[in-house]
Amino acid sequence: MPSNSILAQKQQIVADLAAQIKNSAAGVLVNYQGITVDKDTAMRKALRQAGVKYVVMKNTLTGRACDEVGYGELKQYLTGMTAIAISENDPVVAAKVLKEYAEKIETFQILAGYVDGNVIDANSVKALAEIPSKETLIAKLLGSIRSPLYSFAYALQAVVDKNGESAPAAEAPAEA
Repeated sequence: MPSNSILAQKQQIVADLAAQIKNSAAGVLVNYQGITVDKDTAMRKALRQAGVKYVVMKNTLTGRACDEVGYGELKQYLTGMTAIAISENDPVVAAKVLKEYAEKIETFQILAGYVDGNVIDANSVKALAEIPSKETLIAKLLGSIRSPLYSFAYALQAVVDKNGESAPAAEAPAEA
């Protein structure tokens, strides 16, 4: 039977993880079995640079944290060597980085995830990874708004140019 101090430590770990999950935009659960140290280090660096927390913890503790925040459905995926990537702000970035590594490493696989308060399966996480970044979407929106305006401006300029050619040039007054 574990001592009270060990139980208190585990409860604190679960509470901290639950708070991180609750305050996040999205998260991805992966099976990291078979990843080499070099690739794991590179992946963790890429996740860190993207603002994603990558947590390896006992499955029972992760399951309890998921229960606390209402993502109990994720517990069915907590078998083997699992980790959770938690994205605080961007709901797409964790899925993008992890999908890249899942494609490179045969044994590394995406299991499930959550976004907008809903648990999603591996296929939905992969589909989420295909969504362009926020900056790309904004650029596309601005481009689609700008295109008709440019066309309108060119049409106006053509009208002005055409009218300027047909009108006689005004003569400058002679100086005295």
